[in-house]
Amino acid sequence: MSWTETLRTGLAAVRSHALRSTLTVLGILIGIAAVILTVGLGLGTQRDVSAQISSLGSDLLIVTPGSSTDASGMRGGFGSATTLTRDDADALASPVNAPDVAGVAAERSTVLQLEAADTNWATTVTGTTASWLEVRGRELAAGQFLTQDDDLERADVVVLGAQTATELFGTTAVVGQVVSVAGTDLTVVGVLAEAGASGDSDLDDIALVPLSTAAETLVGGATRNTVSTIYVQAASADRLSAAYQEVQQTLLALHGASDAEDADFTVASQDALVSTATAVYRTLTVLLTGIAGLSLLVGGIGVMNIMLVSVSERTREIGLRKALGAPPWAIRRQFLVEATVLGLTGGLLGAVLGVVGARWLPALLGTSIVVSGAAVAGSVVVAMAIGLVFGVYPATRAARLAPIDALRAE
Repeated sequence: MSWTETLRTGLAAVRSHALRSTLTVLGILIGIAAVILTVGLGLGTQRDVSAQISSLGSDLLIVTPGSSTDASGMRGGFGSATTLTRDDADALASPVNAPDVAGVAAERSTVLQLEAADTNWATTVTGTTASWLEVRGRELAAGQFLTQDDDLERADVVVLGAQTATELFGTTAVVGQVVSVAGTDLTVVGVLAEAGASGDSDLDDIALVPLSTAAETLVGGATRNTVSTIYVQAASADRLSAAYQEVQQTLLALHGASDAEDADFTVASQDALVSTATAVYRTLTVLLTGIAGLSLLVGGIGVMNIMLVSVSERTREIGLRKALGAPPWAIRRQFLVEATVLGLTGGLLGAVLGVVGARWLPALLGTSIVVSGAAVAGSVVVAMAIGLVFGVYPATRAARLAPIDALRAE
């Protein structure tokens, strides 16, 4: 029997039991689609996280305070203490202390109510310095950014994010307008270009004021000179490691700590954040893919089941063909072709479903799904392999039937 005849006979056998074949294909289809979507979701999440971290700026080190402990002994998380000051930021900006550092931007952030005419809006008011725009990799859409003179003179000026400006004035053309923050009137001197979202925060919903204005006019208190975060930009990507060492050693000396374990601050590399986040999501993707792969196992068992049933139902046919001279390999090939057709059909339909799902699901889930060509091709190959592997036993069983016993079967 030629391959053409084998294929034609196999397709006819699959079509003759349409419902049973459809249910078997459905099991493989669901498994393949689940694997493609799971891998795509993992890759998409990794890409989103990398983009969000990269949106902080390029070649960055992020310095945050240590944890705090209240009077009752309850410890807060990292970043809850007030151990970083503006003096720390100034020391890091010195080329003597950190020659591999290109820029430093300290931040002091708090949520305050902004008022403009009859409108009010609560947003993150961040006190910072003139270097923030370059260090954080942001751009202006209109006006100008904060200057060193604004910081020295404790100027009553503010730069608004695009979302904040729209919420207060209904437009981003707001340079020259006045907003009131904590009873202080601030003149809008610039508007940031849109940057989108990073994690759960909206990068366009922000108000930037001079660090001195935030410390003395808007916040005050005993911790007025503390900062919540210090962003340090390395001179280049290949000097990031050297900048890390310089930042850590400078702060250890300023804070009287002998080593990093005793430090009341944390220095995190942007690359380290990306690597850590990527490793976490890669592990999660492997785990979820393994779970999705279990459905493929179920689909394979379904293939074996239908082929065993097919062998039982076609015992007389097998006996007749062997009596007419059909060799065992022809019988075996016949059933392997049928199993492969089921696996390949399920694989192709599952791949189509996975690609379609990757196009429409992101709008519902709010995350990216990246379709991997390797995952799609691999899934189809795996589906064919499932048909072959789980079809071997039924095909071998059919090939071993004795002609006289097969012909005698009821």
